[in-house]
Amino acid sequence: MSSFVQEIIDIVKHKDPAQPEFLQAVTEVVESLSLVMEKHPEYRSHKIVERIIEPERLLMFRVPWMDDQGNVHVNRGFRIEMNSAIGPYKGGLRFHPSVNLGILKFLAFEQVFKNALTTLPMGGGKGGSDFDPKGKSDNEVMRFCQAFMSELFRHIGADTDVPAGDIGVGGREIGFLFGQYKKLRNEFVGVLTGKGLNWGGSLIRPEATGYGAVYFAANMLATRKEDYKGKVCLVSGSGNVAQYAIEKLLEFGAKVVTCSDSNGYIYDEEGFTTEKLHFMMELKNVKRGRISEFADKFKSAKYIPVDPKLDYNPLWNHKAACAFPCATQNEINGKDADNLLKNGVYVVSEGANMPTTIEGVNKFLAKGILYGPGKAANAGGVAVSGLEMTQNSQRLGWTREEVDKKLQWIMKNIHDNCFETAKKYGTPGNYVNGANIAGFLKVANSMMDQGLV
Repeated sequence: MSSFVQEIIDIVKHKDPAQPEFLQAVTEVVESLSLVMEKHPEYRSHKIVERIIEPERLLMFRVPWMDDQGNVHVNRGFRIEMNSAIGPYKGGLRFHPSVNLGILKFLAFEQVFKNALTTLPMGGGKGGSDFDPKGKSDNEVMRFCQAFMSELFRHIGADTDVPAGDIGVGGREIGFLFGQYKKLRNEFVGVLTGKGLNWGGSLIRPEATGYGAVYFAANMLATRKEDYKGKVCLVSGSGNVAQYAIEKLLEFGAKVVTCSDSNGYIYDEEGFTTEKLHFMMELKNVKRGRISEFADKFKSAKYIPVDPKLDYNPLWNHKAACAFPCATQNEINGKDADNLLKNGVYVVSEGANMPTTIEGVNKFLAKGILYGPGKAANAGGVAVSGLEMTQNSQRLGWTREEVDKKLQWIMKNIHDNCFETAKKYGTPGNYVNGANIAGFLKVANSMMDQGLV
């Protein structure tokens, strides 16, 4: 480990000792950046990395709200405005009991580089709350969202900070949040993305992260003159990202055999069909049911509940060629990575943010497989959020074909940028280094241009 890497890690450990996810994200990035510092000593003298790892602004606030029985609850709200060197802060809001400062800082830090890779003028941010929308009525979710936005509205704006959705924040929540913002500010602007199509949303936005992860992997496969035809794919998750990754994989002729939620996973040896996908989408998006019901409906599917005693995830222990982790952070550990490699997986494209531990990442890199890290592979979602911002600014709406074409171009551009940057810095085929370095250079050079601010 270089002295530069150790120095940055020591800073994070000292300042943020209880934020392991943030430390993990910073460690992965600075290990790549050690390749850059020798060629660019000016970044060290101007403390660019030290400035990037420190949020420009960190907001934390209480969110009191009332349930349907008249009981008062108090949650904690956050917004991390990480870096605005190339544009207004941009990044999702996550509503989940696991939300804390360290998780949101890691997500905001990743977002800075991800947004830089999209070619669009967007800085990095993230936010959310430890509120759990599961099991809540629509009215309870609405009251929480209104209480949350009653504080957040002071700090965001179309040219300042543009939040979007993330885990636990879908179209319903974005609608409630936008309505409260509009009421408080008395203005109709593109301050949130992921909006409904009737009031400023973009076609392809719900699909974009899942589609983008599949497009990115398609570009990786193309470097070996291959495509998806007949390839068996493992997908984790059953939310927005997983659903549309499966949809696009089926369109490209792949065979998808898994999906999951927090209680367990489905293995269907016969593979998903359009009918099965539609059932799963109805189950999760409308009925808000559990994935175990999928196995009740389709007899070819087997449901395997989560076993907390296991030190690996059996979802990643099936024969396949491609894996798309689309659930949450650190869902693939070192043992899972070994199982994937043992079972023939040589393409991993991350639909979730940082779903692979550092140990798992190192195993993938050592084997030289096609590994697309989240900040590159799942950038399609924020890319189309950026396109939504453009449409809002123009007071126009583009067709589905226009947006999808732009998304495919952006994902190819991200892939090619990562591929060429990795080669330029002496690690050909290492998309982790390529993504980290390419994203960093754009942000770092912008910070240098703007002075010490």
